[in-house]
Amino acid sequence: MQFVSKRVGAVALAAFVFATSYGLAASGATAQDQAEQGLEQVQSDDADNEIPTVRFVAQEVVQALPATAETAPEADAEPAVDADSLRGLVASIDTSGAMSRELTCLAEAVYFEARGEPLDGQLAVARVIVNRAESSQFPDDYCGVVTQRGQFSFVRGGHIPTPNLGSAAWDSARAIARIAHRDLWQSAAADSLFFHATRVRPAWAGRRIARATIENHVFYR
Repeated sequence: MQFVSKRVGAVALAAFVFATSYGLAASGATAQDQAEQGLEQVQSDDADNEIPTVRFVAQEVVQALPATAETAPEADAEPAVDADSLRGLVASIDTSGAMSRELTCLAEAVYFEARGEPLDGQLAVARVIVNRAESSQFPDDYCGVVTQRGQFSFVRGGHIPTPNLGSAAWDSARAIARIAHRDLWQSAAADSLFFHATRVRPAWAGRRIARATIENHVFYR
């Protein structure tokens, strides 16, 4: 019985030693796996935070700039002209081609407001409309200025009537519109924003600076 007890004790001791050794080995393997995973994670993080390599190019890199308002071709542009008088300039303007809607509105205003006026009076009326389109006090386009409520008596319900398209007065108005738009001739109206017929005296006239009186119209800043 004592011998059996010793054998049982020896077997138990051997089993204990084996289990302990196996556990330590397993723990070591697990620790190694965890360490390797941690290393991989650090390497991955380092890769994500890697500073990009700066590359230098030996040749110049030239990129074309987009077209701006100064470099883009202007609509309704006229070739340069040289004239000794406004009449001569009007005669040199080609009015056979199509006009934009904006220039048409400008020409229509000249036709209905000033076709009976001398050419400098017609140009002054056109100059007022151009000045208004450039001013923050009025709409920023010719059609908007002309059709603005209460400004021009020939406008009915926001619509401009049709001029006599075959008349010399319409050809003249078209030429004047192009001249005013391109600022090809200096007008006595200068920077005027308002005008009225000489036969009337509106209340606002006393609050404005008179710039010029041309035939039947007085122009104000």
